[in-house]
Amino acid sequence: MTSPPPDDADALARLIAIMARLRDPVTGCPWDLEQTFATIAPYTIEEAYEVADAIARDDLGDLKDELGDLLLQVVFHARIAEEAGAFRFEDVADAICQKMIRRHPHVFGEEGPRDASQQTLAWEAIKAKERAAKPRSESVLDGVAGNLPALTRAAKITGRAARVGFDWPDVGQVIEKLREELAELEVEIAAGDRVKAREELGDLLFVCANLARKLEAEPEDVLRAANAKFMRRFGFIEAALKADGRSPAQSDLEEMDQLWDAAKRAERA
Repeated sequence: MTSPPPDDADALARLIAIMARLRDPVTGCPWDLEQTFATIAPYTIEEAYEVADAIARDDLGDLKDELGDLLLQVVFHARIAEEAGAFRFEDVADAICQKMIRRHPHVFGEEGPRDASQQTLAWEAIKAKERAAKPRSESVLDGVAGNLPALTRAAKITGRAARVGFDWPDVGQVIEKLREELAELEVEIAAGDRVKAREELGDLLFVCANLARKLEAEPEDVLRAANAKFMRRFGFIEAALKADGRSPAQSDLEEMDQLWDAAKRAERA
């Protein structure tokens, strides 16, 4: 007879115990013992992206595994903090429980029900109140994580600036700025100044992130979709050439452009 599966609390306690065992100074794993917040942070970011990738692929089996990997990262960080006497996993869980209750007074408090738009406004108001209660920062841009993907961070810091009125009034003005930055980039490319051209390219991408924000789109999601579209269409080119017994290296740009257009027509059909 097989034993019944552990309940959620038992499974989580087991994971926490496994991490404690891995970090045991005497019998633990040498690699795990060497890790710090800083060394495992890249893995935490990578696991979050793998969760997003599983969602994009609609692969629920993979999503289960990737969420487990991400949970392990949380437990890992909490274990290092516990060893330093800072906080434990239970403190992490308690903090997010308190935050969710505090930010949903219409569910856990005495306020009436809200629709989604009302909740969004209330959420931002509560977050602003929480920030105001913390030690005063020097800038409205403080608190935007430095390790975010650059496009996402650009959208977030310009969003913060927009809260205090530093923003283009409409999308049209952002597009005008986009044209301006593109013209400046073309000038530096024509002059052969690679250093200034890279700077202007950065300005152009920054405005693109602003445009995504104005369109209420996450720039990383938009670019990820464009990447997927490119891979899909280039795959069409490779398949067409393979059917002819050739590879892209045995083709030329004109032929591949024609196949690219055929891929676009096939997608529209």
